[in-house]
Amino acid sequence: MSIKKIFQELNFVEQCKKNSLTLWECPSFLFLIISFITILAILSTYIITVKYTQPEIVALIVIGVTAILFIINYLIVQGSEKLAQINQMKTEFVNIASHQLRAPLTGIKWAINLMDSNQAEKLTKEQSERLQIIKENNQRMINLVNDLLNLSRIEQGKLGLTPEKISLDKITRKIIKEHSLIAKANNTELFLDSEPNLPLISINSQGMELVLNNMIDNAIRYTKKSGTVKIKLSKKNSSVRCEIEDNGVGIPKGDQNKIFQKFFRSQNIMKYQTEGTGLGLFIAKAVIKNAKGQIGFFSKENKGTIFWFEIPIK
Repeated sequence: MSIKKIFQELNFVEQCKKNSLTLWECPSFLFLIISFITILAILSTYIITVKYTQPEIVALIVIGVTAILFIINYLIVQGSEKLAQINQMKTEFVNIASHQLRAPLTGIKWAINLMDSNQAEKLTKEQSERLQIIKENNQRMINLVNDLLNLSRIEQGKLGLTPEKISLDKITRKIIKEHSLIAKANNTELFLDSEPNLPLISINSQGMELVLNNMIDNAIRYTKKSGTVKIKLSKKNSSVRCEIEDNGVGIPKGDQNKIFQKFFRSQNIMKYQTEGTGLGLFIAKAVIKNAKGQIGFFSKENKGTIFWFEIPIK
């Protein structure tokens, strides 16, 4: 940990402001105070016991220090409870808002698709282009709402992905086919290297599609023009391993320890792709962990990235 980061961690005023708490409600500040008082109490008790022989004086000091520590402990608990309540309110708000937005957005999507299929020949070129823009923006909003709903479920421990026996090879081929058009538009080639007769894995099929969609989509979007994305499937011990390799922009070393944090997006990525919520990899990790699997990556800036995950066969 760098000296700068240590000083940032010790900046209790900024931390309390970030969490909308007063200094006397901030657990980290109160913890420092209680530690200081405890050390002071131990030293004072020792000095007084050496200097005075009357047990009454020592007992009064111990009672006084205990009362102070009790009050500070109470404040720490209150501050922690307030943080927990704020977090719960935020999660519930996100969940309710996402559900309320989902229905009208889906209705708009069906209306656009109906208009596009029935009125396509009657629309001018400009009208068709504007309809396509509306369609893309609507889908972007639907994706955002779905990500927020998944985030809410993860934070509440209600992801609800029941494991099932599935073929990773079959699902991967399906996702690659779905991404063939966007890859072509980005001048990116998709390659699949899959070992024959791979065993079935134990994971929810929708969750697996969510992970692959996110990782392959990222690999395409953050690959420079005329790049390649290689997907490799193989058996490793009692798991099936998937590697998704690109020769794109890579992830800066300073950002790599934050890559699975929610809402995090690397600065160099923002230069190439402004769209996105920073939730995809956070959700992907939760899905893999839910299946008792492992996930990670190797990356070098301006060289490329390999994201990998392993899912147990049983």
